[in-house]
Amino acid sequence: MEALAEQTKPNVDAGWGAPWWQTAVLYQIYPRSFQDSNGDGIGDLRGILQRLPHLVSLGVDALWLSPIYPSPMADFGYDISDYTGVDPIFGTMEDFDALLEAAHSHGIKVLLDLVPNHTSDRHPWFEESRTSRTNPKRDWYIWHDPAPDGGPPTNWLSEFGGSAWEFDPATGQYYYHAFLNAQPDLNWRNPAVRAAVYDVMRFWLRRGVDGFRVDVIWHLIKDDQFRDNPGNPEWHPGRPPVESVVPIFTADRPEVHHVIAEMRRVIEEFDERVLIGEIYLPIERLVTYYGADLSGAHLPFNFALLNAPWNARRIAQLVDEYENALPSGGWPNWVLGNHDRPRVASRVGRDQVRIAAMLLLTLRGTPTLYYGEEIGMADVAIPPDRVRDPFEKNVPGIGVGRDGCRTPMQWEEGPTAGFSSAEPWLPLAADSTVENVANQTGDPGSLLNLYRRLIAVRRTRPALSRGSYEPVAASGDLIVYVRSLDNDRVMVVLNLGPEPVTLTVRGAVSNGPILVSSFGDRDGEEVTDEVYLRGHEGAVIGLDPKS
Repeated sequence: MEALAEQTKPNVDAGWGAPWWQTAVLYQIYPRSFQDSNGDGIGDLRGILQRLPHLVSLGVDALWLSPIYPSPMADFGYDISDYTGVDPIFGTMEDFDALLEAAHSHGIKVLLDLVPNHTSDRHPWFEESRTSRTNPKRDWYIWHDPAPDGGPPTNWLSEFGGSAWEFDPATGQYYYHAFLNAQPDLNWRNPAVRAAVYDVMRFWLRRGVDGFRVDVIWHLIKDDQFRDNPGNPEWHPGRPPVESVVPIFTADRPEVHHVIAEMRRVIEEFDERVLIGEIYLPIERLVTYYGADLSGAHLPFNFALLNAPWNARRIAQLVDEYENALPSGGWPNWVLGNHDRPRVASRVGRDQVRIAAMLLLTLRGTPTLYYGEEIGMADVAIPPDRVRDPFEKNVPGIGVGRDGCRTPMQWEEGPTAGFSSAEPWLPLAADSTVENVANQTGDPGSLLNLYRRLIAVRRTRPALSRGSYEPVAASGDLIVYVRSLDNDRVMVVLNLGPEPVTLTVRGAVSNGPILVSSFGDRDGEEVTDEVYLRGHEGAVIGLDPKS
């Protein structure tokens, strides 16, 4: 196949002197599933410390830990009963301090998950709030009288199925919970609530934490008039029940940007910290979370690649839409997987995991890896008797379960893949005896070593970490773009199709070596005005400086 590409106008350059989070590669760890150090089948902080050499060799710059706080574990840590402690399942505060110190000694930042939208129903704040309608903490949560018929006050729905209102017989009112009824929502319109959470942030920032990923940040403010959400005419049975309404009164409210700006000011009381927001919204709404004059989240997480069809033309269009929507000075970011969504290997297929890695690590912006992506971990089918996820238990049979993307990290051969000396809390993948860190470390052409080479080249080529993004017009299964910073120029060519292709590029290439090839067998090969790619192959090419 022949293809012709022409270079188009570049976007703005990120420039020199960028903050660390702009040039970093982030790595998300789901602590329950990374490494068990004490033989209880559940991962912990000492386990993460034990596996720190893997992260150093991979080359990542920052770790984001899913919640490690004390919790009844109704939603596996996203139901917090104490914001300033460590759950014994994961270890002690001393274990956390040891991990933080060790990570910092290797130049690796540590981010915590902040879950400010809701607490556990066993948090002391809520236990006080529900004692009476006159308790000083009553207004720390969202309480409302029943509807005239005695039912829920509004039609607001829980993300996990059913009404988002739970009746409390002792006080005769309902409380709101966007997720489980064991996760009552805090009232972010109350200044005392905001002040308390900001003090939590300061507690961890003083301890040395380098920032936060803020859970469901777009949910924080709800309609103060308690209006019903409109019905969704596009919903159909088989989709999650929560999607049967359009959440215009329960999420993405205009006032949310005020509280995010307050959070940002707390972050800025400390040097070189970062605020990242979890936001599932269309691009045009997502970018508003950078805030007026960039006063909001440093990085509103961009999940566009989690849902996009794996099609070259659609992905190229999506990248252009995102780049064009960014506010002036807003720094982009990209994510391929997380603890809530199917793994990238299951979405795009084994043939394309290398292309996905190359895309993630060469687009302009900060990439986030999800543990196990570097070895191609796929979703695991969970037998009914092993299901742990409350979402799947509440809304079974429609494919919303998250256990499959949370299974233990595959370190080596053996009955527990080196994760634990006991039976793991979730079953292992059947291929863990083959697809594991130990096996892939020794294979120069492995996916793991592709990730290492891609991350290494980001460090050595400023164009990849800080440079502009210049789309190159292409057709069919090809995605082509050039990254540039001053005289450093790199071209990325990705073949998302199974057929070989020869690309002729006008105005972009004179001569240059392949810096990273997706199969690992062409690094250093010189190319001129034509680039030949096999099916499912990608290449990162160093270009001659512009004359």
